[in-house]
Amino acid sequence: MSHAKKGKTQDKSKSDEGMPIVPIKTTLKAGAFPVVGIGASAGGLKAFESFFSGMPADIDTGMAFILVQHLAPDHESILTDLIRRYTRMQVFEVEDGMLVKPDCAYIIPPNRDMAFLNGMLQLMEPLAVRGMRLPIDFFFRSLAQDQHELSIGVILSGTGCDGTQGVRAIKDEGGMVIAQSLASCEYDGMPRSAINTGLVDYELTPAEMPAQILSYVSSIFNRQSFRNLPIIASDTDNSLKKIFVLLRDQTSHDFSQYKPTTILRRIERRMGVHQIKKMSDYVKYLQQMPIEVDALFRDMLIGVTSFFRDPEAFKVLEELVIPQLFANKPAGSVIRVWLPGCSTGEEAYSIAILLIEHQEKLKKRYNFQIFATDIDSTAIAKARVGIYPVSITADISPERLARFFEIESGSDTYRIHKSIRDLLVFSEHDLIKDPPFSRLDLLSCRNLLIYMTSELQRKTIPLFSYALKPGGFLFLGTSETVGEYSDIFSSIDSKLRLYQRKDNYYGARHPNLSEFLSPIKAIDITIPIISERKTSTVKVTMRELTEQILLQQVNPTAILVNSSGNILYLHGRTGQYLEPAPGETGINNILKMAREGLELDLTIALHKASTSQKLVRCPGLRVKTNSHFTSVNLSIHPITSALAATVESPLFLVILEEAPPVNIAASDNNTDSNDTTDAKETVKALKMELRSKEEYLQSANDQLATSNEELKSTNEEMQSVNEELQSTNEELETSREELQSLNEELSTVNAELQAKVGDLSRANNDMNNLLAGTGIGTVFVDHALRILRFTPTITKIINLISGDIGRPVSHIVSNLVGYNSMEQDVRAVLDTLVPKEMETQTKKGEWYTMRILPYRTVNNVIEGAVITFVDITERKKAKASLQETGILFKKLFENSLSAVAIHEMVFDEQGKPVDFIYLEANAAFEKHTGLRIADVIGKKATQVFPGIEKTNLIEIYGKVALTGESKSFDHFFEFLQRQFHINAYQVGKSQFAVVFEGVLTA
Repeated sequence: MSHAKKGKTQDKSKSDEGMPIVPIKTTLKAGAFPVVGIGASAGGLKAFESFFSGMPADIDTGMAFILVQHLAPDHESILTDLIRRYTRMQVFEVEDGMLVKPDCAYIIPPNRDMAFLNGMLQLMEPLAVRGMRLPIDFFFRSLAQDQHELSIGVILSGTGCDGTQGVRAIKDEGGMVIAQSLASCEYDGMPRSAINTGLVDYELTPAEMPAQILSYVSSIFNRQSFRNLPIIASDTDNSLKKIFVLLRDQTSHDFSQYKPTTILRRIERRMGVHQIKKMSDYVKYLQQMPIEVDALFRDMLIGVTSFFRDPEAFKVLEELVIPQLFANKPAGSVIRVWLPGCSTGEEAYSIAILLIEHQEKLKKRYNFQIFATDIDSTAIAKARVGIYPVSITADISPERLARFFEIESGSDTYRIHKSIRDLLVFSEHDLIKDPPFSRLDLLSCRNLLIYMTSELQRKTIPLFSYALKPGGFLFLGTSETVGEYSDIFSSIDSKLRLYQRKDNYYGARHPNLSEFLSPIKAIDITIPIISERKTSTVKVTMRELTEQILLQQVNPTAILVNSSGNILYLHGRTGQYLEPAPGETGINNILKMAREGLELDLTIALHKASTSQKLVRCPGLRVKTNSHFTSVNLSIHPITSALAATVESPLFLVILEEAPPVNIAASDNNTDSNDTTDAKETVKALKMELRSKEEYLQSANDQLATSNEELKSTNEEMQSVNEELQSTNEELETSREELQSLNEELSTVNAELQAKVGDLSRANNDMNNLLAGTGIGTVFVDHALRILRFTPTITKIINLISGDIGRPVSHIVSNLVGYNSMEQDVRAVLDTLVPKEMETQTKKGEWYTMRILPYRTVNNVIEGAVITFVDITERKKAKASLQETGILFKKLFENSLSAVAIHEMVFDEQGKPVDFIYLEANAAFEKHTGLRIADVIGKKATQVFPGIEKTNLIEIYGKVALTGESKSFDHFFEFLQRQFHINAYQVGKSQFAVVFEGVLTA
């Protein structure tokens, strides 16, 4: 009954019985945190982007995210760089042995399988061939085994069924699973396969997933734990009992005798899925939502099973137990096996395969009766179909896979071969309440007892003993044992839990089978009392009386057949006319079963009747019965009734009647000699005709046998061709799987490249806009001086159009005046790698600075040259204007009657004026001041006029130089013993002119 079905681990709680414990969620252990495994294949990049875009940016998740995608093994993935754009978390490409930390994302590298062990990521070389790899299943299984209820699985877009087995493993450990909604998938193969398991908690778009995960983690792990408290809440006990009532009422199955820790863990998980805090509220939710009762029931039955699970245990079963099932049993004997809690049938088919393989070693045929039962109707339905995902290749050898499985056309699934499927009977059966099977040679009940209380186990183990024959074998899970019933079972392998029932019977340990049998309902039966004095009179019609007498007197043997001779119905005793044909049993055919003397005439007569649809008679046939011959009259009647018209093939009634023997002694002795002679001649003629007929029939029979041989040979050739076609089909299927895997990888690479192309397109647009916005004319040329591309501004300088791309520079006409050496200059730059710069002028009078530089790639490779033209027309005009102004100013400056000097201010680090330097002076300056111009030019004022720093002259000049405000004032120069009227003007940055307009005193 796999009520909890195949779980892999036992609950660690010491309390297996007694009152239930308050099911409040546990807090995380120190250093522990949830780990989210995200699997995707084709179309996964877009889903990844949506997932991380939906992650809140203002909170710490406290979780680690590990991405597993089908990647091309020979292509360097850029997924890490792409994901970094959509999340503020640190993103790493996984390295071997990398420690997983919260609020980080980790991405599997190409051509690697990845496992989670003790909080670290381990990378391995993939063993499976390309197209058969299942990296998501591999990682999810290791994640579930290491993180248990902290594991969260997410299945995103992809083809195939990778991740389905991993979903089962995560759910079995109490984790949570989300699948992408089918409507939002680019490829819905992987999400659909996961959803079809019935184990997915949420179906959401990638953008909706982060919020749901955060809500789930907050609900499950951020509550105070009461599991270790000794006091049990009575309201929790009542709520749990009500849940059992609701489950039993809707599913007809009682879970009250299961370990409380197991039950509570399943209930807790469902409460966390719906964010329900109190169990009493969850009871109300179950009452309002019957669909949730079914969901809870499915969660109770979550199990992980696989073909040849625990290979070491199955190896011992194959070598020690299976041979003993066949020992001392003649060919044709029956071997009975029962597998309660069979789940989806993997282990049941595994045992059937072992039985078939051993039967072939013995080269004998046996009859197998294998019963596989479970209370989960969904699991039974899947087991009956016998279709499994491609991930079973990890558990089954290639030889067994090729022999006992067939690839389903158009899908990534395997179907168990019909020869194996026909050996098993799958049915719903409750081990707790339904009667057991009996007279078993082998009973395999693995990983079911670990979910039962000790009391229920004490009822179940004797039941197993009752079901087994003396010497029968019991196969349990590696975490189970027969416990105190060692007097009933002897151990074959205590580590692998293989037991054998002892020959002595249970005695006092005989199970109470009455509790498994439904009570017999009272039936009101009225028994008539027959009086001894009075007999009941029955009125019989004359017709019925006549028919009864005829049936007693005339009772022919009749057989209803079709046109091929296949028997549909027998009437009367047929043993003296028919006998079973040797060989394999199949459809009973009257032509093959006919005894000697009947076969030939029956074949001819049936053929005549089928072609003519008329009555055919063959009187006086001599049929050999045991050691003597019986005279038989044969007649074949075509059936033409309305009932027979409903049957596709015509029907015929073959009637065999025993003919009366000829009494030769009773013949008339007084018959004259002529009559005797005529009779002898007639007999002689009949014998000759009979002999001729037999020879003809023998010839026809030989021809028929020859035709049969030819048909047999043709059939063998067709079978050989069919096997070759099947082999070719398998090769094509393998190629298809490899191509599908390659297509997924190419889809992933294509998505990454599309993202890269988008980036390059944006960068190209930015660069084009930048170049166009600067107004700098630019031409790019290659090594052969052919134009690669250019900016719009260059068309003002050089006559270029889009059609000129690819043409040499020498073919292009420029608007430059007096410059015809562009080709030679570009070649010189490419040869020497020394940039060249010059000023050029166009015919319109515009000036440009032309620069020729080598074109370097990011890898420092020279791939051509870049020619730029920077417009300097305005600068040229300003320079010319400034030169003109300077000449005029110089003339005025030199001819001025006033003393004039040009100074430049000196400032300290704080910007305070500290001194000024003489730049220029005129002849009047030399006349009025008495200072030689050659002695003051280039010198500081403190050098020319000692003590000037004590005056306010430096401060006044500093304000003029900084603000540009003109100053007029009188100043007495002690060094000269003269006072001047001074006008100060700003003439440039930090520069000012000082005009001594007159000597006031001397």
